[in-house]
Amino acid sequence: MKIQTKITLLFTAISAAILLFLSGFVYFFASRNAFEDFYKRLEIRAIVAAKAKLGEDKTHVQAYNEIRREHLEGLPLEKEYFIAINRSTGRPDSMNLPEVPHSFFYRVIREKEAMYRHDDRFYLGLLYEQPGGSHIVIVSAVNEFSRGYLGNLKKVMIVGFLVSVIVMLTVGILFSRQILKPVRRITHRVKDISSNNLHLRLGETGGKDEIGELVHTFNNMLDRLETSFESQNNFVSNASHELSTPLTAIIGEAELALSKKREEEAYVQSLRIVLSEAERLRHITTSLLNLAQTGFDGKKQHWEVLRADELVWAVKQSVDNIKPSNHVYFDTSHLPEEERKLTLKGNMQLLVLALSNVVLNACKYSDNKPVTIGVAATDERILIIVRDMGIGIPENELPYIFDPFFRASNVGSHKGYGIGLPLSRNILRMHEGDIVVNSRAGEGCIIHISLPIQQ
Repeated sequence: MKIQTKITLLFTAISAAILLFLSGFVYFFASRNAFEDFYKRLEIRAIVAAKAKLGEDKTHVQAYNEIRREHLEGLPLEKEYFIAINRSTGRPDSMNLPEVPHSFFYRVIREKEAMYRHDDRFYLGLLYEQPGGSHIVIVSAVNEFSRGYLGNLKKVMIVGFLVSVIVMLTVGILFSRQILKPVRRITHRVKDISSNNLHLRLGETGGKDEIGELVHTFNNMLDRLETSFESQNNFVSNASHELSTPLTAIIGEAELALSKKREEEAYVQSLRIVLSEAERLRHITTSLLNLAQTGFDGKKQHWEVLRADELVWAVKQSVDNIKPSNHVYFDTSHLPEEERKLTLKGNMQLLVLALSNVVLNACKYSDNKPVTIGVAATDERILIIVRDMGIGIPENELPYIFDPFFRASNVGSHKGYGIGLPLSRNILRMHEGDIVVNSRAGEGCIIHISLPIQQ
């Protein structure tokens, strides 16, 4: 069963149950009020009849008959009973008793007044006490008014209930369609996404409701999938090209050494070349594996709550170990005072690797000139800014700097493999972060790295 159908049926069932309860509530009190009104009319007749027919002044009988004829509305099948109470037994002393339970008479005697109903016939009894003896006065009639009124009310309620259920069902369908409209839109968009167009994304709603969270989570998943596909595709497409160069050099040098007998120094030189190319091959292989692995789901890594300033100090220490003669400085002038704006969640080892690649690139391409690392923050993001005064990057080449194995045209004799920045970007994406490079040739680089604050 579709969720839309479930919502519609649930909405209709709950609304119908509430309406049914309210209808029963109204019908109960309407019938009670109608019965009470009819009993009140019987009570008036019983009081007037008792005073007129059992009073000492017999002229009251004629007056009672006249009042009843001219002023009291006739009740259907109205009957009156005047029953004397035996003084010795305290019980009704009459053969002409109405068809009511004996308990009714005892209630009248005990409580002075009692009511009883059998189907549509209502009975009201009063105890009329006189010095000469007590009587039970009973007036009964058929309550056709209440029967007709309640019958019509019941019909109206049944028809109203059925119409309301139909209306609620229609409203439920429209309501569920409107509620699930974003879900249908997401479904249609997702159907368009395949392995051939993982760059497509769901439209962000901008809201913070469950649909917005779903869209945001799905887009994050697509980011990870796209990164994974890119990493794997780049690994396959570029590995053969990058690995073939050192392998060709190793094979060529080995064939050259074996082609004829040479002096010992020549063999040593060949082995040195082979070792150098093997080291290069090992470095490229390790870098490619790291690049491919960062395209996987970051949840496979150990994540913890970190501080941005401690992360930067760890990066500085890593750079010091790799390049002791560096001139990297930590700029604390914009460091947030609120501790909350320094906390983030991630994998310390991967983040140090990502930032170290960026800082080492800055050191390498600035000929060891000063490089600064600054930390700032907005309400939702931590900003890490790396500045150098190096050779910069031509503006027309900036769109390609995150492509694996791409190297700018002005790198000259600086060694590198073009894997560091793509690896850093993949790690930052895994942490829902971003990296932006601003540069011009000959003017150095400003690299902005943003990461989400731990909420």
